[in-house]
Amino acid sequence: MSVQAYAVRDEQRPPDNLLLQVVQRGLRSQPKRLPSWLFYDEQGSALFEQICEQPEYYLTRAEIALLNQHAGEIAEVLGPDVRLVEYGSGHAIKTRSLLEHLPTPVAWVPIELSSEPLRHSMERMAGYFPHLPIQPLAVDFTRPLRLPVPPRAPRRTVVYFPGSTIGNFEDREAAQLLRKMRGEMGDNGGILVGADLKKDRATIEAAYNDRAGVTSAFTLNMLARLNRELGCNFDLGAFRHRAHYNAMAGRIETHILSEREQRVRVGRLQVLFREEEAMLVEYSCKYSPEDFAALAATAGLAVRHVWFDPERLFSLQYLTRAV
Repeated sequence: MSVQAYAVRDEQRPPDNLLLQVVQRGLRSQPKRLPSWLFYDEQGSALFEQICEQPEYYLTRAEIALLNQHAGEIAEVLGPDVRLVEYGSGHAIKTRSLLEHLPTPVAWVPIELSSEPLRHSMERMAGYFPHLPIQPLAVDFTRPLRLPVPPRAPRRTVVYFPGSTIGNFEDREAAQLLRKMRGEMGDNGGILVGADLKKDRATIEAAYNDRAGVTSAFTLNMLARLNRELGCNFDLGAFRHRAHYNAMAGRIETHILSEREQRVRVGRLQVLFREEEAMLVEYSCKYSPEDFAALAATAGLAVRHVWFDPERLFSLQYLTRAV
């Protein structure tokens, strides 16, 4: 096993006082809003893996189909001696296909907020690639990163952002994140980012409202986490999940709705929820190829290659510095 001896620092749970401040600020705002990273405690990460297996959730299947068809071509574009820095690596299911095709990769740097999925993915990947240096970071990838020193000089650093997580950011925030990646990849580097494509409303909405109710459990686990970690008293039976597609904005908007008028204790704050009041917890933006090229341009990047799955549901985009 060639996992290098970098400590996995667990920063998935900020100090209680900071977490409390974030939550209280979000619940004081009008309309109420909580950040989507609150989904991903250990239970939330496990539920998300279950979401990816639901028949309505086309995104993971489409991305895997894309990689099965195009991984060799993608690796040829990236070239030899790549350091692959992966944002939000999770269980790294898709990464294996890419690494299998990369010639002489220098290192894999998985970055994941939840330390348990990070540990599991490291163990699994070390089994598949016993000679690949693995340099994990259990940190928030949206914050400034200090990447570990690579074991040898890479020809190119590629920031890999799989899934459709870029769509969880509004355009201004997404552009900021892309600019941050642009700095981390260096002059000769690139960004390989998954972007879900615009399609019919029924297909999109079904993906975020599975019949088994896993997405609903995932959404409401955010409240369960706040009860566990902050001593709040959210009654999970008095809230429900809602996800609908805003075609004008090109995004799924996920809310937690209050079933009745109620007050919830959040630290010393008593928060009033009115009946049917909606609290925003996530955006999931969808793009046309032109949309994404315009977003990349605002970050000083240009789209060099785009790959699609056979049904053209999902895209993988390779960005480099704009000339």
